[in-house]
Amino acid sequence: MEVSQVVDDLFRAAIKHRASDIYFLPAENGYQIKIRNYNGITLWTQMDHLKARRMMNYCKYLADMILSEQRRPQLGAMQWQLDDAKFALRLSSVGNFNDHESLVIRIIYSLERTRDPFFNKAPIQLITKMTQKRGLIVFSGPTGAGKTTTIYRLVNELAENELVMTIEDPIEIEEAAFLQLQVNREAGMDYSDLIKVGLRHRPDVFIIGEIRDRLTAQAAINAALSGHLVYTTVHAQDPLGVIRRLTHLGVSDEYLNQALTAVAYQRLIPTVSGNPKALLVVHELEALTAKNTYDWEEWQRELKQARTKGVVSDETVKKFWEG
Repeated sequence: MEVSQVVDDLFRAAIKHRASDIYFLPAENGYQIKIRNYNGITLWTQMDHLKARRMMNYCKYLADMILSEQRRPQLGAMQWQLDDAKFALRLSSVGNFNDHESLVIRIIYSLERTRDPFFNKAPIQLITKMTQKRGLIVFSGPTGAGKTTTIYRLVNELAENELVMTIEDPIEIEEAAFLQLQVNREAGMDYSDLIKVGLRHRPDVFIIGEIRDRLTAQAAINAALSGHLVYTTVHAQDPLGVIRRLTHLGVSDEYLNQALTAVAYQRLIPTVSGNPKALLVVHELEALTAKNTYDWEEWQRELKQARTKGVVSDETVKKFWEG
């Protein structure tokens, strides 16, 4: 089979399962190709080194990457036509300690192709109401939880009358109505740098892909304090952990009280029909800081209601009982 056909089959399978990433990972006797989606990472296939090398080189060639470089990090981008749809792909490669190259391919979906229905629309309505206050709205949850999709859906309703700017690493969803900027550290354009540049464009709404460090945290807080509506994500185990993470990154209690509007936690939950749904809970700052530990009460109530309606299984409830 031609290498182009094998790659097409791989991309077709990944997109069918709503994968966010495809991995080419060196193994003891060849390569493992894995796919990440809302259910985690699964093995697509294993193959010998030569066949995997041909597939990787084919992708690297299309992404304008250096084929002979298999050790140093590289980034690339390409478009892939699948039936009547075109998908943007972002590639990242690097060699391990044995100089065996690994490759990760991020699949970027257009907003109209993302389908993440919710168990309960009340949290979305609550966030929409909160946006009138402006300020910072932070989403947390694991990779592949649909956080960016939810943020884009919320902001998309504002794009017609307001300027929306996104800063991501990498861009996860293409949206022509937004001004989208991508982090490029080699060119000196990190999150904090692009936020500063972005403020000169005077956007009404910022989408910041992720707060990872002190500079980005401070820049996001400053943008919120200056009257912008800012959506972002922070890695944390639970909503209360978001507050602790921001504090750890140097954001004072005073600035949190002034800037933070809401914290949301989201995951994609498998359903008995096979189509995942997004479970989302939303909290205001005051409700979170009044707790010493997060009790998951609201989250668990939503899970139990879904089980009563026959939407999810007992095993799913048990697996996601504490986020």
